[in-house]
Amino acid sequence: MTTSGEPLDERLHFVKHKGQAIYVIDFSHCSGKEMMVLLDLVRADIARHAPGSVLTLADVTGAQMDKKAATRVQEVLVLDRPYVKRSAWVGTESLPKVFFEHFKSFSQRELPAFKTREEAMDWLVEE
Repeated sequence: MTTSGEPLDERLHFVKHKGQAIYVIDFSHCSGKEMMVLLDLVRADIARHAPGSVLTLADVTGAQMDKKAATRVQEVLVLDRPYVKRSAWVGTESLPKVFFEHFKSFSQRELPAFKTREEAMDWLVEE
């Protein structure tokens, strides 16, 4: 269970948007400890897919990310890179700016940030 009362596995799911599947990674209002558990699940879920096939949306709104969780995010971003087609982020303004910059440079991935999930999903499914 997370601090918001949701079972952790309900924070990781696919949604359909304009006919395409998007893997939602909902870190919103999670503690660093909860994020660590979710990151292991994310890693296992994404690795089951074909290379270059997964669209991901990470929502970090209000997440309480600590240095340990930030380091694990970087590691998972690198490990998941072969499987991810496009990735979008929401809620990054609640993260320390240096963490998000490190995610992008360390993973060598484009990680565009959006104001809303809807904007992020629209961008993800664009050709």
